Amino acid sequence: MCNVCNISKILLIVGGLNWGLIGIGGFINKDLNVVHMVLGSWPSVEWIVYVLVGVAAVVKLFGAKCPCKKMA
Repeated sequence: MCNVCNISKILLIVGGLNWGLIGIGGFINKDLNVVHMVLGSWPSVEWIVYVLVGVAAVVKLFGAKCPCKKMA
């Protein structure tokens, strides 16, 4: 796999786990937003992470193939 595919996969895993923890935190009245815990002091970087997770999800949603497979 190429770096783009690996980064996309990591972003989707981070985003999915973060949303799962936010949901669990809602049931137990705790803020379990890990992205905010790690990057909360840098709000711009936090927002960039959220945007990148969203872009990775949209790319996967529309079934975009890894461009590196064409090069091989």
